[in-house]
Amino acid sequence: MSFSKALPPALRELRFFFSQSGTASAGTREFVLARYNTIKQHNPDLPVLIREADGTPARFFARFEHGVEQHAELENLSSKEVETRVTQLLTPS
Repeated sequence: MSFSKALPPALRELRFFFSQSGTASAGTREFVLARYNTIKQHNPDLPVLIREADGTPARFFARFEHGVEQHAELENLSSKEVETRVTQLLTPS
């Protein structure tokens, strides 16, 4: 997924958690900086929450309709690996 189109309609919220200075969160920070504007441009009504706190492990949560929630650990991943992991979580199986 290149994030150049709308995300699945069942998706209700995206949440990113990571450390603002930790090296293990560097890939997640890069991904968010590079992709946030594109995600919001194509999904303006979708809440995208970004939570930064020292020592927080890099994680991603996706909440879908009916309260279904999925998450992925993003610790020590490159920006490209973060994109792959997020894409896998958001792609319907």
